[in-house]
Amino acid sequence: MDLTSLIAAERRDIADLLDGLTAPQWDAPSLCAGWRVREVAAHMSMGFRYSFPQVAARLVRARGNLHRMTDRLAREDAATASTEQLAAWLRDNALHPWTPPVGGLASALGHDVVHGLDITVALGLDRRVPADRVRVLLDHVTYRSAKFFGADLTGVQLRADDADWVFGTGTPLAGSAQDLLLVAFGRKLPAGRLRGAATARHTMAG
Repeated sequence: MDLTSLIAAERRDIADLLDGLTAPQWDAPSLCAGWRVREVAAHMSMGFRYSFPQVAARLVRARGNLHRMTDRLAREDAATASTEQLAAWLRDNALHPWTPPVGGLASALGHDVVHGLDITVALGLDRRVPADRVRVLLDHVTYRSAKFFGADLTGVQLRADDADWVFGTGTPLAGSAQDLLLVAFGRKLPAGRLRGAATARHTMAG
């Protein structure tokens, strides 16, 4: 499977979606705690726009805390870039070879797909990520990866109701493949998207 093509297609799809958002939607909360849609969009293109020395310098200023560094950078870029720029940075870099520090191209695809869902699910938009992209990411879910993203899957079995995919053992938690992917990436989902006894554990409060 050509992951480079899947990544490029996902970035272009998200850029097109961003172009169609309203001003209130840009300032609405995302699934990423503390980030609006515009911070997520800014973060998605960070790897294309900053060199390794620039990122390293920022990391030193953040006292080695990667989350603090990426949060500051996303907020700064979101405050200064126009919404047109935020979308263009994704579209213009559709074929950029950036990958996260670990995981290679599959992790780069995961970065784009999951952050895209952070936007669309939070906004209530009915975007279905193409099944081939979701499948690649489901096949890379492990307990180790889930723990890295802050997901506690202990005693839970994820069961996709629109794909042939099951992960883990324990109390069944059912939902769409892309919603379960979000669970595996440590997200809490809006009410009504998951089913099973473990639903409350992976659903937003209130």
